[in-house]
Amino acid sequence: MPTTLRDRIGLCSVTFRSLPAAEVARVAAAAGLRVVEWGADVHAPPHAAETLSEVREQTAAHGLAVCSYGSYWRAGRDATEDFAALAEAAAALGAPRIRVWAGTEDSADASAESRSRVTASLREAVAIAAARGLSVALEFHAGTLADTPAATLRLLDDVGHDALSTYWQPPVGAPAEPALAGLATVLERVSAVHVFSWWPGPARLPLHERERLWRPALELVADRPLDVLLEFVPDDDPAVLPRETETLLRWLGT
Repeated sequence: MPTTLRDRIGLCSVTFRSLPAAEVARVAAAAGLRVVEWGADVHAPPHAAETLSEVREQTAAHGLAVCSYGSYWRAGRDATEDFAALAEAAAALGAPRIRVWAGTEDSADASAESRSRVTASLREAVAIAAARGLSVALEFHAGTLADTPAATLRLLDDVGHDALSTYWQPPVGAPAEPALAGLATVLERVSAVHVFSWWPGPARLPLHERERLWRPALELVADRPLDVLLEFVPDDDPAVLPRETETLLRWLGT
């Protein structure tokens, strides 16, 4: 797996859901990226051995590495058997990590019973992944028990497994300062950062429009062993990926 900062810069394939996987790999490599998080929803679905093999081959053929498998499995709602299929697919894809979602409600709204169910489900999932030499990471997102820094740390501690980490992304609508404070809070437990420039709300802007957020955020993560993954570019346009990559690399000083 990539070990240097430059080798950890990549793309979430869900950024370009309308493109074939081979084209996603091509545009990512052409832009100067090094890793891909393949999405389980379109490009690399489980139970599709031939497709997974082809995606893995296309990734390698373009000089990229698979850094993670982006699933939409929700702990506490979806079956353990479904996660086992995702773990099998991740192994076939060559993805060392599986991204999952912690339930279906905000942490403030979760009952003790719901929290216990999600925690137990995550423990089972992490055990399945770890048995294959894989890790699991939480999507840091509203509508889950990993919706705030404090809630995310609580959940990670409750599950209590070294193979479980979290992703981080700026909460929608959050100004730069509180978003950065949140990143600093969870930094030691972060395995990947989803990079996008939304402001205000979900309006998609060029990455440089949120320099006050992303330049210091990247300074925080620069020495950490994590992936930095571009996601949700303006208009879902592959033509802007080289520009967004150039901005990201300039801020990283690579």
